Amino acid sequence: MHPSLVTRSGRSAWKGPYFVAFPNLREALQNNIPIKTQARSCTILPNFVGIRFMVHNGKDYIPVQVTQDMVGHKLGEFAITKKRFTYKLTKNK
Repeated sequence: MHPSLVTRSGRSAWKGPYFVAFPNLREALQNNIPIKTQARSCTILPNFVGIRFMVHNGKDYIPVQVTQDMVGHKLGEFAITKKRFTYKLTKNK
């Protein structure tokens, strides 16, 4: 991760990125098993690339496949929490 990305975040630079230690990370990469997590504020690290996560959005677990472009972002950015509002027109007879 680039040093400039750490300084732009809301976290202090000396603390480094926030991440959660997932104990079954290696098994998930080998067996393609998704990891269920509620840690939406966890920063995606380069060793997470290729792993599937099931990120909790408050109601359900949303599948997220980590790619190289996601490194440095948070897991919660890829599991939306709000549904799109649609207004249904009813036909009166």
